[in-house]
Amino acid sequence: MPNVLIIGGGGREHALAWKLAQSPRVKKIYVAPGNGGVREIAENIPIISTDIKALVEFAREKKIGLAVVGPDDALALGIVDEFKNAGIPVFGPTKAAAEIEASKAFAKSFMKTHAIPTAGFEVFKEYEKAKEYLERSEKFPLVVKASGLALGKGVVIAKTKEEADAALRSIMLDKIFGESGNEVVIEEFLQGKEISIHAVSDGATFQMFPAAQDHKRVFDGDKGPNTGGMGTIAPLPWMTTNDMNTIAESIVEPTLRGLRDAGRPFGGILYPGLMMTNDGPKVLEFNARFGDPETQTYMVLLKTDLVEIIESCVAGKLKEQKIEWHSGYAACVVLASGGYPGKYEKGKKITGLEEAKKIKGVELFHAGTVYENGEYYTAGGRVLGVTARAETLRGALNLAYEAAAKIRFNGMHYRKDIGAKAL
Repeated sequence: MPNVLIIGGGGREHALAWKLAQSPRVKKIYVAPGNGGVREIAENIPIISTDIKALVEFAREKKIGLAVVGPDDALALGIVDEFKNAGIPVFGPTKAAAEIEASKAFAKSFMKTHAIPTAGFEVFKEYEKAKEYLERSEKFPLVVKASGLALGKGVVIAKTKEEADAALRSIMLDKIFGESGNEVVIEEFLQGKEISIHAVSDGATFQMFPAAQDHKRVFDGDKGPNTGGMGTIAPLPWMTTNDMNTIAESIVEPTLRGLRDAGRPFGGILYPGLMMTNDGPKVLEFNARFGDPETQTYMVLLKTDLVEIIESCVAGKLKEQKIEWHSGYAACVVLASGGYPGKYEKGKKITGLEEAKKIKGVELFHAGTVYENGEYYTAGGRVLGVTARAETLRGALNLAYEAAAKIRFNGMHYRKDIGAKAL
């Protein structure tokens, strides 16, 4: 019975802790740094996810039998390599494998080499050369991306040359994403339905999760700036078995094979964001970990013990592992702080949580919260993921919105159209 350490502090990590806590094989769960809500099922440890040395020392001290890494920045820094070197079983890709997310320039070049369908693109390290390219460009909109990690916000869909140049300036010259903007990718704009795919892999084999759909823009009708995600549904009623097979054969399998052949075997969750175009699925970007808020919907749908899945991956025996799912659908609605994804205030008192939790089929996953003197307060941009499961998608959405309506904090906002397009 292992002691488990979950690294991270958002809604994704709360959902993972919630699912892992259901396993009879888990003795105790620690979450570093955790959040207000996680404290109900696990012990929060005040170590940030990028303090790898301190995390390894803690894992040794508490005899951690399994570590699960949530955030992308910890993976990019090589946390998995350090845990492996210390002899601690860990779920997630190595630094070399995680570069598929940490560098969009690397990922695009990799896709070109391995004939993985994606948008046409160019990579630039100098603002002047990128601007010259824009001046020659005739087809708009174009997509401008910071190559490095940017909390899901480093993508701008520019409708004009002026908008594209403004995006370039803010990323490359003003450094709004820091060093992540030292390199940019400019690519063609793809049209279609955007979806999230998750495949769990042990480096040799993989198994697919149901398709999910995140809602990235902050306002209803996909308006406003990109966020880390304002809500998710899974599975997608319009996706077919053929669609999933095509994605597995044309994207997931060649990606994992290409990484393995390059000496970067990928163990963990490979999460390509895809556009379902008229020419078939194309990769928008790769992620090297569980999505947030996709994980909230996956965890309430997952029937199989998550510890079994993770341990089979760590042991290289995923081929033998059966993964089962509950019937029906799940929906997650994110409650965000006023001003998010821009500047926002913290410390707003949250009420109505107990009333929301009483609704059958609803789970509340905390993201940006703290618990002080018996009360919950806001501590981040995305505050809560109100998640529900039901036999129909409409039923799951109705439950999630019924629960969301019971929660209050000053400045709270959320999208009212999560899943509307799928319905």
